[in-house]
Amino acid sequence: MSTRRTIAVVVLVPLLAALALWAFAWPAARTAPRDLPLGVAGPASATAQMEKQLRRHEGAFEIHRYADEAAARAAIGDRTVYGAVVVTAQGPELLTASAASPVVAQLLQQAVGRQAAASGTEVRTVDVVPAPASDPRGAALSSSVLPLALAGIIAGAMVTFLGLRGFRAVTALVVSAALVGVLAAALAHSWLGVLTGNWWAEAGTFALSSLAVSAAVAGLAALVGPAGIGAVAFLVMFLGNPFSGAATAPQLLPDPVGTIGQWLPPGASASLLRSVSFFDGATAPGPVLTLTWWAALGLGAVILGNALKVRAKGSTRAATERELTSVG
Repeated sequence: MSTRRTIAVVVLVPLLAALALWAFAWPAARTAPRDLPLGVAGPASATAQMEKQLRRHEGAFEIHRYADEAAARAAIGDRTVYGAVVVTAQGPELLTASAASPVVAQLLQQAVGRQAAASGTEVRTVDVVPAPASDPRGAALSSSVLPLALAGIIAGAMVTFLGLRGFRAVTALVVSAALVGVLAAALAHSWLGVLTGNWWAEAGTFALSSLAVSAAVAGLAALVGPAGIGAVAFLVMFLGNPFSGAATAPQLLPDPVGTIGQWLPPGASASLLRSVSFFDGATAPGPVLTLTWWAALGLGAVILGNALKVRAKGSTRAATERELTSVG
């Protein structure tokens, strides 16, 4: 037995380390624009050359055409595009939104700036939706993904190990998530000032993000036992966190990592937090639905797991009583 345990440690630890390095390092090493939504505004005759130059970066940009600068600004505010190149009589103008992703904003400045320099012109950059001055690089927002995931895992594990079942477990999960939301909003918005949207919307985002993870942990544990805690923790920490695109953008991650990340709580949480904090809730329905499904399925599994255990105990008790009656 001791030999098997030794072999398990020797083999599993390096495998887990290699998997962790792959999950975290591979997406970071392959960061590049992939069908990144970018607008081009102005008369078709004037924007044709700019579009041609942008399309030379094969597969990098998904071009959206707009009639004028006002339409391009509206598209950025709706999170349809990350930025836009506006062709004017004075030369090209680049509209960015560092609140959506400081990394993307910098990438667009470099890409468009090089093209303009090659043609002998200079690009004027306007940050349409700037990141808050207290968090210009978006580091605080992206750093909130991991604590929320950890809070959810801890809450789900505590509910499981404390033996809470059924609606009592559901109540504990919901209340703890609500408190996480209030405390997180108080820290990030009221104290640090790194979020600038509606306070209650941000608190609700933090709460739903935490509940999505904690419910999944407790729900799977209720169905399959404590192993469910490890399974969800692995999925959220080893895949959800590095695949979230919180520090960059989903469109900068290798395919299909960016898409998978948005189906998991960390990625949906980061996207929703940006929407409610900086873009008045634009594109919020998608991540809200994702997180709600995780929370609903998890809470449903908690109720189902408790019902199955009650039924199993009832069947065992009835069988025991029948045996005793027969012996009597």
